[in-house]
Amino acid sequence: MYESQNEQTILNRMLARVPDNVDKRPGSVIYDALAPAAAELAQMYVELDLNYNISFADTASGEYLARRTAEFGVTREPATKARRKGQFYNAANAPFDIPIGSRFSIENLNYIAINKISTGVFTMECEQVGIVGNQKFGAMLPIDYIAGLSRAELTDVLVPGEDAESDDALRVRYYEEVNRPAFGGNVADYKQKINAMSGVGATKIFPVWQGGGTAKGTIIASDWTVPSSQLVSEVQTAVDPTVNSGLGIGTAPIGHVVTIAGVQGVTINVETTVTLASGTVLGQVQTPIEEAIEAYLLTLRQDWANQPQLVIRIAFIDASILMVPGIADVNGTQINGSTANLTLGAEQIPVLGTVTVHA
Repeated sequence: MYESQNEQTILNRMLARVPDNVDKRPGSVIYDALAPAAAELAQMYVELDLNYNISFADTASGEYLARRTAEFGVTREPATKARRKGQFYNAANAPFDIPIGSRFSIENLNYIAINKISTGVFTMECEQVGIVGNQKFGAMLPIDYIAGLSRAELTDVLVPGEDAESDDALRVRYYEEVNRPAFGGNVADYKQKINAMSGVGATKIFPVWQGGGTAKGTIIASDWTVPSSQLVSEVQTAVDPTVNSGLGIGTAPIGHVVTIAGVQGVTINVETTVTLASGTVLGQVQTPIEEAIEAYLLTLRQDWANQPQLVIRIAFIDASILMVPGIADVNGTQINGSTANLTLGAEQIPVLGTVTVHA
């Protein structure tokens, strides 16, 4: 807004106010007196421009964006801890129960047992917040000695950990909540309340699902995968507990019977033929091609809640493959044995299966 107010412009304007019978050349008394003031005023205009930008949600960032959105009741979602499934065995390889509160480590992460799921299977909560808690799998080591324990494994992600909400995500949510007011169990109300729950990435609401007074909410996990049954159960309990359905015990209004479900994963097997650049062998491009296709499918999963149905397009898969270094051309791409685009159901998301590459 004040880009034109630089030091030279301000100095010229100040000197123009000095009578012409006074020496205004560089090095003169009046010039040397005004030049430092012009520099300070230019800096003030820079600061004024910054303050102008942080006063609006579309240009503010960090603390200032959070303070702006908080005026409308939209606060930044904090980072959360991942909850994982831990499996424990004794020397005979039989399931083994550990004490609640037992702590285990895997690489540089620590997990603590918070509740028992079944014999030898416990919910493990990561002690560090963020998505880092979702990423490690495999053998864990006990931090304190546990008599009789022979092996500990960290397996499924039950409730994904999340990083603190980014500025872009907070800004989008702010606009949604301001422009689409939530009230009394309307679609916006359900979406806002469910999306705010830990582990939920996005939600589709199906109103009047089984007649008047019913609704269905289908969720995707915050790591853009099929949610665990535990996460679905937790959201169901928070929205409309099954044992007291329709009584308004959860966030759903009295009289609303709400069913929470998770998205269904559809395995996407890809087969394609590529022309390799000179000096490139198939083994060099296999993994990068898989990663490129997975990145494309991830963008679809992230947009799932905004689309009636997801369409996996051959052209986009080809374009993703062509971006891989060492690929000169691609043809004959098939999805699940067909050369046609694949349209998924409203509650389905793509999950990468096998990728077969011919050279």
